[in-house]
Amino acid sequence: MDNFSAEMKAALENNDQAAAAKLAKERLEAIDNASLTIGVTGESGCGKSSFVNALRGLKNSDEGAAPTGPVETTMEPIEYPHPDHPNVKIWDLPGIGTPNFKADQYLEKVEFEKYDFFLIISNTRFKENDAKLAHEIQKMNKKFYFIRSKIDQDIQNEKRDKKVFNERETLSLIRNNCVEGLKQLEIKSPKVFLVSSSDLHLYDFEALGQTLESELPEHTRDALLLALPNISLEAINKKKQVLKSRIKLYVLGSAAGAMSPIPGTSVVVDIALMVKFVKECQKSLSLSDTSLMRLSEATGVSMEELKKEIKSPLTGVKITAELEGTKFVPFLGIPFAMGFSALSTYLALKYLLDTLSEDAQSVFKKAMGLPTSIEEPPETQLR
Repeated sequence: MDNFSAEMKAALENNDQAAAAKLAKERLEAIDNASLTIGVTGESGCGKSSFVNALRGLKNSDEGAAPTGPVETTMEPIEYPHPDHPNVKIWDLPGIGTPNFKADQYLEKVEFEKYDFFLIISNTRFKENDAKLAHEIQKMNKKFYFIRSKIDQDIQNEKRDKKVFNERETLSLIRNNCVEGLKQLEIKSPKVFLVSSSDLHLYDFEALGQTLESELPEHTRDALLLALPNISLEAINKKKQVLKSRIKLYVLGSAAGAMSPIPGTSVVVDIALMVKFVKECQKSLSLSDTSLMRLSEATGVSMEELKKEIKSPLTGVKITAELEGTKFVPFLGIPFAMGFSALSTYLALKYLLDTLSEDAQSVFKKAMGLPTSIEEPPETQLR
């Protein structure tokens, strides 16, 4: 049991509400401040910058996107914070083997120690410089993963050039070719993921996320999960589970907070806490107005069509200072009939998460051209 769990257990057993609230708030603050730093590297022209943009949920043409081009556009390491999760930092690193960044001096020049892990990208076979870098990263006890980029272009070329085309066989051939090539360069059990930066929901990007999820420490794992684009219904559900795991902390943290009555009821809740949680759900589930606009531009599905799938009044809404007052709760449309503040706060936050995650799934289905009928109601109905 870690220190937090032991201290919280003691506070609850001693009925020390103030101590429990203090511990919960400190834990939430630590979660908010958890950082993740990713180094994206590879040889010149392999699609590094496009992949950096895709990880941040941006198109190459979006404002703030890493510049891309047919030749090396990254001359120095450049940090690109995630637009919605600024503690997740993705570094676009110069190509390995460029004049100023020789392979044997590469890690020292890019200050390797600040990265949690590296993604080594190639749009062809991985070469000697890629393997040299991997060996050096391994010596430093850092993790690395190989990304075979521009897979969509390979698939298009194979379709055009072959009379008989089998996508699964083509993907397997590319993957095995990369793995065998890396083994010849003395990389043991290389992990290779086939990715298209323009279509992250295809190929191996989800498998990459699952691998990182299993190998990263909890605080960096959750930061990554919440920052990654919504590429599948499963990805959205994983985000929901991370957010759900924090609800008890929010409730415990509210014990010493400023409780406000909901007009017309006997219910009191910590409104500031509810606002904070809703904002976190909005950005993590990609339901802010900005996120919806990015999705509309990327998929060609109009904002109007996307918003037709939305049920919660909070999706796509900017929570202003005025709304953060006592009118916030009636605005939610939650049918309250409870008097115990801790329970009502817990159920309210759970209800909000259920409805917002349902919206995220419906919007994703609409954007992907999938059926959007909702078969089950939110987990928590407050009546």
